[in-house]
Amino acid sequence: MLGSALGKTFTSVPDYYSSYGVVLAVVAAGAILVAVAFTAARLIAPHRPSPAKLTTYECGIDPVGEGWSQSQIRYYVFALLFVMFDVEAVFIFPWAVRLEALQVFGLVEMIIFIFILALGLLYAWRKRVLRWV
Repeated sequence: MLGSALGKTFTSVPDYYSSYGVVLAVVAAGAILVAVAFTAARLIAPHRPSPAKLTTYECGIDPVGEGWSQSQIRYYVFALLFVMFDVEAVFIFPWAVRLEALQVFGLVEMIIFIFILALGLLYAWRKRVLRWV
């Protein structure tokens, strides 16, 4: 009675679970398709290993020296600054869209936010992090 009063019809439990059968069939078909594709590629692809093919290379240049080297920390800091200002752009766009509704409070909050980011940029500039050389 309650189901018809709300304008909905309730189905039985087996009918409910049979709808998941379709999802399971699609997932199984996808898994089988991937397995067939990988098997066909393994059977059809030529396999002729040679010492030249097994050497490591980077960008087409033969490796020189050891495979492990240290990176300078300034590159990571530079990347962190990029992420910081990228996040700033993500926050400024929705703020600019809703500025009229936020009124003066929203303007003051964004000025504080930009001021804090400017302090971070000033600090990075004073520490000479932004020099790439």
